[in-house]
Amino acid sequence: MEFYELERVLPEEIEKRSFEIITQELGEKVLNPEHELVIKRVIHTTADFEYADSLIFSPGAVEKALEALKGGCRIITDTNMGKAGINKGALKRLGCSVDCFMADEDVAEYAKNHNTTRARASMDKAAGLSEDCIFAVGNAPTALVRLYELIKEGKIQPKLIIGVPVGFVNVVQSKEMIMSLAGVPFIVAKGRKGGSNVAAAIVNALLYQIR
Repeated sequence: MEFYELERVLPEEIEKRSFEIITQELGEKVLNPEHELVIKRVIHTTADFEYADSLIFSPGAVEKALEALKGGCRIITDTNMGKAGINKGALKRLGCSVDCFMADEDVAEYAKNHNTTRARASMDKAAGLSEDCIFAVGNAPTALVRLYELIKEGKIQPKLIIGVPVGFVNVVQSKEMIMSLAGVPFIVAKGRKGGSNVAAAIVNALLYQIR
């Protein structure tokens, strides 16, 4: 069996080396400077270079997101995995917080009584917070659909929607619904790909830009 020669990289240099490889493999592809750090962070998380083309940004989405985070914005995720993946030190430094309501008893009860999903019910709970939040959705298309409805009903005005659920049922459609909204900042992974890890990576990429 033939083995590839291992690179000699110190532990603290692994991430830097990874980003060097990403830059090399992107070759002559030109990324929008405003989006570049987000795209490369997602590629770093997934090793999937398709995100260089499939991540869609509304005009000024990154700038608006950074402004919201600097103001101590609250972040809502649709999974505890996504919540766990967001850098808590960076959040604390900015006075931000992150919540996931999926396991809350009142959300479970509401979903059961209304014959709906917890993801949808958790968006309703978020709408009752009386504050504009960043939403990082990496798993449930029903969460994106409910966000779309709440925005259309004038009940919520997100600072940013990160729409990157992964899967097959209503995933593409829910992302297209978010991308059709006027005046709502979004970062969406077009197509079927995504995941809670991608949602967390996008949030972290934004957080790491604020010093």
